[in-house]
Amino acid sequence: MNRPPNLTSQLASLVARLLGWKILMPPTPSPKLIAVAYPHTHSWDLMGALIWAWSTRTPLKFVAKHSLFRFPMGPLIRAWGGVSIDRRKTGGNFVAAVAKMIEQQPEIVLGLSPEGTRYYTDTWKTGFYHMAQAADVPIAVIVFDWKHKRFGVLDYIKPTGNMDADVATMARIYEGSVGLVPKNMSPIVVKAKDS
Repeated sequence: MNRPPNLTSQLASLVARLLGWKILMPPTPSPKLIAVAYPHTHSWDLMGALIWAWSTRTPLKFVAKHSLFRFPMGPLIRAWGGVSIDRRKTGGNFVAAVAKMIEQQPEIVLGLSPEGTRYYTDTWKTGFYHMAQAADVPIAVIVFDWKHKRFGVLDYIKPTGNMDADVATMARIYEGSVGLVPKNMSPIVVKAKDS
């Protein structure tokens, strides 16, 4: 996002290098992105995401459960980029609430896990795709690749409206990436009724 390095980004980059991690950040097509993070198989993925965001000075935000924002963890979760979205203000429509939040920000990278959990699931949730379409923003394909020690953006895609084709493109981009707990990795497919 054209930000010069600062002390925090330099320290985070140093930590990444000391851990042997490669930080990935190709030039962004937009100051606003929906970021799909995969494979999300362990709580340690959050630390990799934070080190990536701090080292690249990315305005990373993530949606967290409302209960996490209570004291004493609330201030820390907010400082790390956590946001709580009140669905009631948009009639219970979470996608519309996220799109409205993105519209109000000058720049934002909203990180989501399409698996919806750190454990194995048969399919991806599709909210990320509908959010990107509703907000008219590209999708950043973010990887937590513990095998190759790669963290960050592999590529960007603009939703075409053909979810199956776009998810298949993402599957090709993620090919060879391995999570910290490989058995928890979910296949990159969406439910037939969601396609």
